Amino acid sequence: MSRPAVKTPNEPAELLLSDSPAERSARLRVMWLSFFGFTMLFGAWMMFGVLGIPIRAEMNLSKTDFGWLVATAILSGSLFRMPAGILADRYGGRRVFCWTLLITAAGAFLVSQAQSFPQLLLFAFLVGLAGNGFAVGSTWNAAWFPRHQQGFAMGLFGAGNVGASITKFVGPALIALVPLPLLGGLVPGGWRFVPFLYAFLLVLMAAVVWYGTPAQDRKPGIGRSLADRLKPLKDIRVWRFSLYYVVVFGCYVAMASWLPRYYVDVYGLPLATAALITTPFILASSLLRPLGGYLSDRYGARPVTYGVFILTVLAAVLLSFPIASVTVFTALVFVIGIAQGIGKASTVKYAPEYYPKDVGAVVGLMGCLGGIGAFFMPPLFAYLETQTGQPQAMFWVVLGITLISLIWLHVVVMGLKNQQHAAHTSPM
Repeated sequence: MSRPAVKTPNEPAELLLSDSPAERSARLRVMWLSFFGFTMLFGAWMMFGVLGIPIRAEMNLSKTDFGWLVATAILSGSLFRMPAGILADRYGGRRVFCWTLLITAAGAFLVSQAQSFPQLLLFAFLVGLAGNGFAVGSTWNAAWFPRHQQGFAMGLFGAGNVGASITKFVGPALIALVPLPLLGGLVPGGWRFVPFLYAFLLVLMAAVVWYGTPAQDRKPGIGRSLADRLKPLKDIRVWRFSLYYVVVFGCYVAMASWLPRYYVDVYGLPLATAALITTPFILASSLLRPLGGYLSDRYGARPVTYGVFILTVLAAVLLSFPIASVTVFTALVFVIGIAQGIGKASTVKYAPEYYPKDVGAVVGLMGCLGGIGAFFMPPLFAYLETQTGQPQAMFWVVLGITLISLIWLHVVVMGLKNQQHAAHTSPM
């Protein structure tokens, strides 16, 4: 028997959710094509980590200059997540996601043509807008899937952040493969070939998404004022969810950028080896999002997030002390990666559970604060290490943020249990 259609306020009758074969096909196309699109967006967003050495050599950039370049891309991909999510609620994820792909493509093409640091900084800002695709795609998938499937769909879409690993593996090979311009200079060579190729692939992906997903999109925010759609942001619960996302996403990005240097400085490994053994952490933290979504659909976001925080705290406590064995260290970091991968999905699952009509605004704020946390954590790692002389100080930060989140979650859970107990024992 088909599941009855579910109507949301202000939604036309023809956009009702159902379980018909055509509806299921439409949902799957939205989920898979948004996943592949986000994989490309995330790869383009993170490409400056791969292009850093050749860009610095060609343009004679200082470490500070290059730091600003990377920071600009990270911030522009974080600060606009809430507006992007709201736009997806209002105009439909299909349209906004395609525009995100095209704007990123334009930025990537311009990066391949940049001749000065100011130009590169401006174009990096455009490429960085790719990061806002997270809020758009999450909102889009939440609008198309029923509640009992939203966690898995949003988790699989979010697994597209594995694009960072793809760029890390493929980027250096592409630079070596095309060292000089091709076709009379129409196709740039060297490091410029990577953003040029991304520009082409992103435009192609925009066309595939536009023609491959349903033209009649879902728009949960249609007919509602901006003030009405921003109302959830007055709820402290939304800010609590955002702190949770700092734990699972902000810490992930900060650790992924910091771990190779840690392996080099603490264990004396070559940079290539350090980058290689960081990869399992990155893959676990990316590819386990669908599992986290499935578990959240089955058991609820709260118990899964509870487990994620407890596992992270246990591993971070051990990592807060010097560990002589690189194998033991890598295994504990991998445990944190597993927890983060599951937690990225379970924390985002809170949004459609509590705010089904405002996923764009809520996920947008969560993603924004998660990205800002990722931006500020590496300098905090460096400051604590400088002041204490302890390289494992980075895990003190991870432990502290996770403990605060776990305690806050536990206080809320106990408060809910006390309310339920009082309701059951109160006289009629």
